[in-house]
Amino acid sequence: MRATRIVRDKMNTSKQNVTISLTRQTLQKVRVLAAHRATSISGLVAEQIEILVGEEEAYERAQRQAMTLLEQGFHMGGVIRASRDELHER
Repeated sequence: MRATRIVRDKMNTSKQNVTISLTRQTLQKVRVLAAHRATSISGLVAEQIEILVGEEEAYERAQRQAMTLLEQGFHMGGVIRASRDELHER
């Protein structure tokens, strides 16, 4: 079991290259930005993508929790004293 976990951990931490295209102007600006943050362009992009993915996962988790609460319903403390038919008598 431990060997399986180590292999899985290595798969989750292995990195893969991605190619993007930027205008020269944007590339120059991102070089400066990365230098100011003492990182590389790759590090800057990876960090932003990780933040984006984390936000999406948090949103989906919150949405599932909200739907579960709505499906369960809320008890508002009242007591129903009449039947539906009694309330709708004419």
